[in-house]
Amino acid sequence: MNTASKLFVISAPSGAGKTTLVKSLIKGNENIKCSTSYTTRAPRINEKEGEDYFFVSKEEFVKLKNSNKFIEHAKVFNNFYATSREEIEKILFQGAHAILEIDWQGARQVRQSIPECVSIFILPPSKEELRERLINRATDDAKTIELRITEANRDMLQWSDFDYCIINDDLETAKKELESIFSNENEVNSTKNLMLLEKINEILYVND
Repeated sequence: MNTASKLFVISAPSGAGKTTLVKSLIKGNENIKCSTSYTTRAPRINEKEGEDYFFVSKEEFVKLKNSNKFIEHAKVFNNFYATSREEIEKILFQGAHAILEIDWQGARQVRQSIPECVSIFILPPSKEELRERLINRATDDAKTIELRITEANRDMLQWSDFDYCIINDDLETAKKELESIFSNENEVNSTKNLMLLEKINEILYVND
């Protein structure tokens, strides 16, 4: 691993497997830590306060935002999400890499304020697989799933704004690709790679 601590921003459409992938990466690497974000949404089953998110009211969220405590914030599915400036600084000060799991809107804000960050986008292997994952996740009702699918199809179009893109078809393969980005040894997943561009175009536009 590269010893110089960096900020890595990871975004993905809902259902692409981002959280599973990041948790798998962190489990095997002590010098990579995920920054805990703030959200106004209710916790899902098995989510822990201070570990998965800091769960706060909308009033508390606004108070923190107005106090300049966040480096980015966004509204997603009628809930607010944000990244704590203090959380990021604490991880980097420890000499570890910091990971931000945020949507593309937040990633854009972070790139503007911290241009040296490394940005990574995760895509599903197909739109059909994305739909299947969202249904099998069984955390939302049918109406919410359809909303997430519509949003996800729009979100996927943002991949080209990022430094790297990983197609999460197989978890172990995706994890190795992610690790190689952290080691500065990955050109295969660069968004400038024409072979990768062909694969992404197939996911986004074939059978539409």
